[in-house]
Order: sequence, then structure tokens, then C-alpha cells
Amino acid sequence: METVWIIGAGRFGTSAAKKLSTQCKDRQIVLVDPVLENLLKAKGPNIITEHADGIKFITEHLEPKAEVSWIIPSLPVHLAFEFCRLKIGPDRLVRTSLSSQIDAFLPNPLHGTNQDIYASNANFICPSNCSEPKDACTVTKQHRKQDLFRRLEALHYKDYTPIVLRSRQLGPGIGGYSPAQLFDFLKKVAQHRGPLIVCTACRCHGVITGVKRV
Repeated sequence: METVWIIGAGRFGTSAAKKLSTQCKDRQIVLVDPVLENLLKAKGPNIITEHADGIKFITEHLEPKAEVSWIIPSLPVHLAFEFCRLKIGPDRLVRTSLSSQIDAFLPNPLHGTNQDIYASNANFICPSNCSEPKDACTVTKQHRKQDLFRRLEALHYKDYTPIVLRSRQLGPGIGGYSPAQLFDFLKKVAQHRGPLIVCTACRCHGVITGVKRV
């Protein structure tokens, strides 16, 4: 049976859990959130709820050989970075502020309050059921010049090295990554000693975090 962890039970996480649970009877959905009221709204076949902090849950319970097929981040923080930070050590891997100069290299950048930067190939709100076609936007029908994850992989900004975790679609509007991808991401971050730009991105959207080792 395929097992999917959804970290965060807000509107997106709850919707993703319901959609994925009804798509396949042989799929188990584990929905994690620290707010009990959010979990009570998530009802559907094969949905298991975990009342816990999502970042702590994935850090404590995810192992390389865990029987988990996919992880879907659906909380307002950069989950992959937070996973690396706790695994490597919160006093050894810290955020660093990226100046607005990096905006020139990113499509439609938006700076978050926690120093993360969000980028998107779209300058509009995408439909929740977007199928992320390979070549063209579902809304504009125009050819996509470059996948965002590839653009970030080739990013040259000062002395920072980009490390990108690609998010893949599990269903319309639902993206995630496998544990193997996440542990490979962790390994690359742990081995690098210089300043980093760590990213999670699909074809159109991404989150970027500046990182330094202490």
C-alpha cells in the first residue's frame, strides 16, 4: 500500500488528503498538524491523523527505509530546509538573509517574513486543479520558457551554491517529493561548507532559503 505523509492540515493539506484518499483505495494518507480542529475537518477513506508539530514529526519519524512513498509539504514554512536544519543541528545550519539583489534572477519574487523567498513563473493565482503540463501554462496556453527548478539549479548569485529539491505532481494541484529525494537533499546540504541557496521547486513555483554553516 502506498503511504503519503501530508505535513500541514490547513485548507490545502486537507483538500489534498481528501483528493488523494478518494483517488486510490490502496493509498494510506497520514495527515499531520498541531491544531486538533484542523484534523477534525479531514475526513475520508484511508486518512490517518497525527496531532503533532509537522516539522518535529517528520524529523523524528522519517528514516531512509521508512515505508513512505511521498511527502507533501502544506505548511507556511520551508519544510525541506527545516528538516535539514534539525537533522544537521539548529546551531550549525542557520538562515541568512538574501538581499533584494537576488530578485533580478528570480521570476515574480516575494520575500517572506522569515527570510524565505517565494518565486513563481506565474504572475497570477494558479487554479487549484492545475495539472502542471510539461511545456505550456494551463491558464495562458503559452510555452513555458524554463522550468523553475532548472532555473534555480543554474542560479549564479554571489558565492552561494544552489541545491534544489524538485517537487513532483501526485495529482492536479498537489506536489511533493519522495523520502529518497529528501535524504539526498539532506546529504548535499550536509556536505557543503560554503553559503547555500536551498530550494524546493516544481515547474512553476518554488521557495528559496539562504543558508550558512556555523
